[in-house]
Amino acid sequence: MTDKTYKVRIQPSGREVTVKATETVLDGVLRAGLLLPHSCRNGSCGACKGVVLTGSVDYGTYDEKALTADERAAGKALFCQARPTSDLTIEAKEIDAPKGIVIKTLPARVIQLERAAHDVMVLSLKLPQQPEPFKFLAGQYIDILLRSGDRRSFSLANPPHQVDSLELHVRHVPGGRFTGQVFNEMREKDLLRFRGPLGMFFLREDDAERPIILVAGGTGFAPIQSIVQDAIARGLKRPMHLYWGVRAKRDLYRHALAESWCAAYPNFRYTPVLSEPQPEDAWTGRTGWVHDAVLADYADFSGHEVYASGPPPMINAIRAVFFPRGLAEDRLHYDSFEFAHTT
Repeated sequence: MTDKTYKVRIQPSGREVTVKATETVLDGVLRAGLLLPHSCRNGSCGACKGVVLTGSVDYGTYDEKALTADERAAGKALFCQARPTSDLTIEAKEIDAPKGIVIKTLPARVIQLERAAHDVMVLSLKLPQQPEPFKFLAGQYIDILLRSGDRRSFSLANPPHQVDSLELHVRHVPGGRFTGQVFNEMREKDLLRFRGPLGMFFLREDDAERPIILVAGGTGFAPIQSIVQDAIARGLKRPMHLYWGVRAKRDLYRHALAESWCAAYPNFRYTPVLSEPQPEDAWTGRTGWVHDAVLADYADFSGHEVYASGPPPMINAIRAVFFPRGLAEDRLHYDSFEFAHTT
């Protein structure tokens, strides 16, 4: 028996797609090759928020901070969680999909497992030979497809010109099905399936002179690594200042790499920030929340772009305090994620 489907019309573009009753509006739109604003895909960040003009949806599970009761009463929904229960007309801002980027479902073989930190595994995947190479933009992510039908999203840490293998930074989540497999069961030569590239977190180049502030939280360093290495390889000259926030010194699992960028990229600066430095760290650098460190250094963001990658509380804090200091909303680009806890 085939899945029931519904027609979803997107306004103001007028484009129409078919969405399965078993999938979210966002997943159906992405499957059709169109692109709507989104980030965490877990109902936590609010990036995918839009209006249901006609029809009805199952709103799914979400954080009430991302969709308030008043917003829901006004017809708004989070399209990463909402599933259609009838034909729909929605209001959402469509985004031009990156040219030349084709979303594929591919197998990949594990070729290396590197324990980069006590709770971070760097996973390297070898792609099969293809007529057309796998193309992505620095900062995008892939979905690892599990046998259960679930997916796990991980940013690509390697730059686009290095596609012999894909690099993922996997943080261990206690009780996590996939991360437990990575840390306890996975071996070299194991096979995985993934879908990608996905996501809107990539470097915009409409203003090649505008300075960039990069903010990474934990393994949110992965897409930032891809962006910086891509910028270095392409000889970009834009000033970049990276702030990397972690708990303790041991969590700076690519500290030496980040420091090396200062020598390779004359306009690059790097500021690590520890929120819970340990006595054995003998840390003399910056401490506290990473967004507070940025605020201490920059009084006015009106001339900057900000690229932030980390958990929703970090992204929400940045939104709350950077906009009042002059950052334009369209100059904040973020990759907001929460770790899945399915056991």
